[in-house]
Amino acid sequence: MRRLHRRPTRVIAVASGKGGVGKTNVVANLAVGLARLGESVMVFDADLGLGNIDILLGLAPRFNLSHVIRGERSLEEILVRGPHGLWVLPAASGVASMAALTPAQQANLIDAVSRLNVPVDYLLIDCAAGISGDVLTFSRAAQEVVVVLSNEPASIADAYALVKVLSRQYGLKRFQLLPNMVRDAAEGKALFARFCSVADRYLDVSIGLAGAIPLDPALRSAVRAQRAVIESAPGSPSAKAFGALVERVRTWPMPEGAGGQLAFFMQQWMQPEPASPAS
Repeated sequence: MRRLHRRPTRVIAVASGKGGVGKTNVVANLAVGLARLGESVMVFDADLGLGNIDILLGLAPRFNLSHVIRGERSLEEILVRGPHGLWVLPAASGVASMAALTPAQQANLIDAVSRLNVPVDYLLIDCAAGISGDVLTFSRAAQEVVVVLSNEPASIADAYALVKVLSRQYGLKRFQLLPNMVRDAAEGKALFARFCSVADRYLDVSIGLAGAIPLDPALRSAVRAQRAVIESAPGSPSAKAFGALVERVRTWPMPEGAGGQLAFFMQQWMQPEPASPAS
């Protein structure tokens, strides 16, 4: 039987300048939404010391990336299946050393990733909050960087700082902004316009509006139930907004060339196996 040739993998980093803005919830709902539509999805929990994407998806992995770093398990051995067959590479939770990997340890992790043979359509990288070395490394690996922020001064300032560092120090020029926990789409658009008015003056970047996610009771209930709201309450305002985000992501054109230092490794990792002759 001949295997269909997959399109190139879309690598999307989801980051935030500040914690507590719902970044991991965005990743969980985007992953489930894409998987429901038949896309092959992997979530890489890159919040290495405080990972919790597995908790949001109701998973209980035995092993995580800390076991890979210590040489006790391979990436293949820590992979777990989530809703609709999506894959999760779980991070450690409460392991301080994982939040401060040495360059050698990062290189070992990159090498392990480069040798993992699991072809997928979308690789979603759930970055830690802030501008630590790990966040910058994984954001540079992606073809798209989605910056999640809420409509409060500290979140806006920290999101701007993240974009500034990635653009000025690492040459990233394209970002997607995702206002989260806003009252409605109008508030999200106003926040986007305010952010862009400053970025346009001081930074040489292109910023798109990925959408706007409202805060509603269904979203909080979904978190408590360890489910994606896009499934648990599909008619809720937040679920509809996540659905729109999923559709928008699927229309993003595939950039040409590698997005950063790690993109080469990730593209090699995600290359489909050659089709075998029909039997």
